[in-house]
Amino acid sequence: MNKYFIGALTVCGTLSLGACSDDNKNDNPNPDSSLSAKETMLREVARDYVEHNVLPTYEAMADAAIELFELVETMQTKHEAGTLTQADIKAACDAWKASRKNWELSESFLFGPAGDYNIDPHIDSWPLDKAAMDRLLDQIRKGNDYSIDTNLGYGLLGFHSIEYMLFELSKDGNTSLTHSTDYTPEELVYLALVSEDLRNQCVCLEASWAGTDNVSAAKQAILEDAELDKEKNYGWMMANAGQAGSIFKTYQEVAEEILQGCIDIADEVGNTKIGRPHSASSAEDRNYIESPYSLNSIEDFVDNIISIRNSYCGAVSGDASVSDYVASVDADLDKRVRNTIEDVIATIQLIPEPLAKNATSAAAGAAVQAAGDDLVSVLEEAYQVVVR
Repeated sequence: MNKYFIGALTVCGTLSLGACSDDNKNDNPNPDSSLSAKETMLREVARDYVEHNVLPTYEAMADAAIELFELVETMQTKHEAGTLTQADIKAACDAWKASRKNWELSESFLFGPAGDYNIDPHIDSWPLDKAAMDRLLDQIRKGNDYSIDTNLGYGLLGFHSIEYMLFELSKDGNTSLTHSTDYTPEELVYLALVSEDLRNQCVCLEASWAGTDNVSAAKQAILEDAELDKEKNYGWMMANAGQAGSIFKTYQEVAEEILQGCIDIADEVGNTKIGRPHSASSAEDRNYIESPYSLNSIEDFVDNIISIRNSYCGAVSGDASVSDYVASVDADLDKRVRNTIEDVIATIQLIPEPLAKNATSAAAGAAVQAAGDDLVSVLEEAYQVVVR
C-alpha cells in the first residue's frame, strides 16, 4: 500500500481498535464459558482468520524474501567471477514476484504490526522516485558512501527499489524484461542491502503476528541480528479477545477490524491505485503507477481483492468467516458482498498491461467504480451488520 507521493514522506497510522457502536452489548471481556452466541461465532472467525489466512500469507512472503536475498547474494558472487547470467537475474525476479504476491494478498490486514512499526511504508512506498533513484545510483557508481538508515528514504527502499534493479521495460514500454547483466559491483552492493532490509521487515511482520518463538530458528536469528524482535504476538491477541494481554475487548472488535481492513484496501485499489492514474488530472496522477517496471500492476490489484475475499469468506474452504456471520443475519447482503468481490476481480482483469498506457481506458474507469464505490459500499453495509 502506498503512503507516499514522489519525493514526499508520510508515516502511516494504525487503525483505531475497538470502534464499536455506543450501544454495543458485547463490550465487556467475557470468559469463553460465558460468550454470547455472536461472540462464540466470531471467536471461531478470528481464530481461523489468523491461523489460515494471516500467518500462512506472512510466512510465504518472508520465505520468498529470504530466497530473494540469497539469490541476490548469488548474483554478486557470480558477477565478481564474471559468470552472472540472465537466468540468475530471472530467478531473483521470480522470488521478488513470489514475495510481492503474498504482500498484496496481505493488504486487507495492514492494521497491527504493518502500521504500528511503519513496515507498510518501509517496504511498499510508491511510485518509485525515479529521479532520486537515478541520482543515488550515479553516486553509488562513483563510490560515494550511503546507508539505509541515514540516506535512503522509504521511496528508495522496499519492493519497488528492488523492482527497478531487477526489471526493465522494453523500448516501447509494452514488455517487462529481466535486467541485463551489466551491473556495477557497487549497484549489486546496494541491491543486496535493500534486499536484506526487505527480508528483515518481512520476517518482522511474520514474527509480530505469530510470536517470535513460533517462527524458525533461522528467522529468529535474522530478527536478533537486525534488532527487530518486537516481542509481540498480534495473532494471539486477535484469537484471544477479552483475555488479559489482548488489545481486543471482544471478538466483535476483531470482526470490525477485519472488515475495516477490507474496506480500506477496496477504497485504495479503486480510488487511488487505479483512480488516480485514471483521472490523469496531473502529471503526478498519470505517473501514479504501482509496479510499473515488472508490469505487475493489474496482478497487484487483483491480489488485493483476493485478499478481501480471503478475509471476508475465509482463506480455506470450511473456515469460519465474517461471511458466515453476515449471512446468519442478512443472507441477501452476504450474497451481494460475495458477488461484488468476484465482479471486481473480473473487472480489474479486463484492464490491459501496461497500466501506464491503459489507465484512462473505459476498462480502468469501470474498475474504479467497481472497487472504489460498489465494493466499498457493500462492505460498509456488512460492517454495520457486525456492529449492531
